[in-house]
Amino acid sequence: MKRLSVLNNMVSIFVVLVILLIIIPLPAPLLDLMFILNLSISFIILLTTMYIKESLEFSIFPSILLITTILRLALNISSTRNILLHEGYTGEVVATFGRFVIGGNVVVGMIIFLIIVLMQFIVITKGSERVAEVSARFTLDAMPGKQMAIDADLNSGLIDEQQAKLRREKIQREADFFGSMDGASKFVKGDAILSIVVTLINLIGGVIIGFLNNVGNFQTILQIYSTATVGDGLMSQIPSLLISVATGMIVTRAASKENLNTDVTGQFSSQPRVLVIAGIIMLGMIAIGFPVLQVCVVSGVLITVGLLLMRAQKTSAKPGEEAPQEELPSTTEEVTSEAAYYRDIDHVYGLLNVEQIEMEFGYSLIPLVDEASGGSFIDRVVMFRKQFAQEIGMVIPSVRLKDSGQLNPNQYTIKFKGEQVAMGDVLMDHYLALAPSETAEAIEGIETVEPAFGIPAKWISEDKKAKAELAGYTLIDPTSVIITHLSEVVRRHAYELLNRQEVNNILANLRKTNEALVNDIIPGIISVSELQKVLCNLLREGVPIRDIETVLETLGDFGTTLHDADMLTEYVRQALKRTISHRFAEAGQLKVITLDAQIENMIMGSVKKMDNGSYLALEPQIIQNIMSATTDQVNKIKDLVQNTIILTSPIVRVYFKKLVDQFYPNIVVLSFNEVDTDIQIQALGNISIAQ
Repeated sequence: MKRLSVLNNMVSIFVVLVILLIIIPLPAPLLDLMFILNLSISFIILLTTMYIKESLEFSIFPSILLITTILRLALNISSTRNILLHEGYTGEVVATFGRFVIGGNVVVGMIIFLIIVLMQFIVITKGSERVAEVSARFTLDAMPGKQMAIDADLNSGLIDEQQAKLRREKIQREADFFGSMDGASKFVKGDAILSIVVTLINLIGGVIIGFLNNVGNFQTILQIYSTATVGDGLMSQIPSLLISVATGMIVTRAASKENLNTDVTGQFSSQPRVLVIAGIIMLGMIAIGFPVLQVCVVSGVLITVGLLLMRAQKTSAKPGEEAPQEELPSTTEEVTSEAAYYRDIDHVYGLLNVEQIEMEFGYSLIPLVDEASGGSFIDRVVMFRKQFAQEIGMVIPSVRLKDSGQLNPNQYTIKFKGEQVAMGDVLMDHYLALAPSETAEAIEGIETVEPAFGIPAKWISEDKKAKAELAGYTLIDPTSVIITHLSEVVRRHAYELLNRQEVNNILANLRKTNEALVNDIIPGIISVSELQKVLCNLLREGVPIRDIETVLETLGDFGTTLHDADMLTEYVRQALKRTISHRFAEAGQLKVITLDAQIENMIMGSVKKMDNGSYLALEPQIIQNIMSATTDQVNKIKDLVQNTIILTSPIVRVYFKKLVDQFYPNIVVLSFNEVDTDIQIQALGNISIAQ
């Protein structure tokens, strides 16, 4: 346990020791060891960045970059202290580097050193910094689209919740990583600038101290301190150069799928003709005076390798297949790969799948959906699914979310089975204000219509929120507007979403608590398809199917003698009268319009029965008269009730509902047998026609 604890804290201990190096003087042998360790770490980091497949495999790089920068600065300070205190001697490593680079010529040595420093600062560090900055910006900009792609895959069932969670975490880590790299690259830039400053300090300060201490004449002093300065600068700059190259490597790995060695070998060898052409071009350089031997060696290698690769590609082709054709320009690469993908017929069949529920969003609305941007839309959809299951008794399918460039930035659409059923517009950073009455105080805003119920409203900005609240306006945020619209559309079209798979899911859930009932009814008395028709009839009129046991019990009682789905639905409705009454009644009271007995007799006299059901055969003039009378009564009470309810006799209800649906699809039609005994009925009107 103690050993494990030390290992876990090794990095922390190392960082603390590095910081102490800034203060504590180091003897030359120990300083040599630290220089060698610094150089080794730099090589390890560089090679690691070349062998990883993606940046996140080395996600600690920004922190490592900071630690190595502090280590170099600490060693710079220690070596500078030794150079100035010990007449230019700061260990064998620095002295060796100084003598090797200077080669007895101070001027040449300083020029080479400055070139190395400027190369790192202007070329590598500047380029790495720019790539990191652009990568960070584009990674953050692409996050909403990537999040929506994950949600789309999750909703379509291609991935599960755990995989979606891992992919979201990876996207967040990528954004954090490139954001950190954007800032961490400044460490390398600052390190390069400081190296130039320290070099000048070592050289100028060393010469001054050499004169003060009578180390020798000017030439001797300059030789001693220039050698030490260049050696010390190189021991700082070479590890810094390696780290700069590693920084550039890791921020440019975004488009790679393999390590650098595999990518370079594979991508260069994929175009052997390029190597042959390059070799021929180099041979032409002899005509302008290039040395023959060297040119022939390089050209020979290029042409030989190119021909060998071309032969390997031809022999690797399968018998009977045509040799690979010359690749098209890069602009058609995507089309070619897409065509290759759809050669597999299974991939074409994948295009036939139709989403049950799909929502498309304009560009401006993406932050509402993107969890990384603080959007709560997905959580709201999940909570709506829970509420809908508790209230109606069925689970709506996953909602596929995606962005669309064909919509206006503030638009969204709701699609069922690939076809648009609703559309709306919302404004980000605004509130939808609903007036308490027609005489309410006017507020400044953008006129609109509430998409779910068609109520006149206004979009108001944040600064007018307080005034609107004081005036009694109801304020709704954009996410709630969309969720409300989606919920109303789903309720209205719930019967379209109840497929046989969902019916089987409902039966499987019921089997957990009442297996005997399901086995007794399904499929002996009622088939799954017949049960689906009955449940769809209930959902079409807004009747919950949560009490599935009562539904099956009723179908078991009447299914042996009746095979008309409409009639079976009527018996189920009567069994669910408590549910229906409480759904449409207000405060224990049902305000209704009754249907005259004369109209009921006319309807029943026009019912034509067939083997597979029955239909209503009324004359057009009679239908017009009934609808005119219905319209008059509906208009009289529309300001008194929220939902218009027409009450009929049980035998007439289904036919009158089919008749009135053609003109008023939102009117509720109930029968007397569907009203619970504890509900008070208040008749507000009567539909009748003159003789």
